[in-house]
Amino acid sequence: MATPDVVLLTKADCHLCTEARAAVERVTASLGLEWKEQSIDGDPQLRERFAEEIPVVLVDGVQRDFWKIDEERLTRTLKKALAG
Repeated sequence: MATPDVVLLTKADCHLCTEARAAVERVTASLGLEWKEQSIDGDPQLRERFAEEIPVVLVDGVQRDFWKIDEERLTRTLKKALAG
């Protein structure tokens, strides 16, 4: 079974990022998965691509959600990825 790579893209002084962090933590914890957080602040390419959409959730490198994270949709996406 493949483990999905879950990355939350954030930036400094982002109130939506705080909410997204908690949502991603709840969903991944319920499925026994780990996740990473990456700031776009120090990466010009990420900042160029995602600046207006932060926070962004990537699953296996594919953008799955942004701004307000839908926990039900993320759960479905991760369960599908786990099923392979």
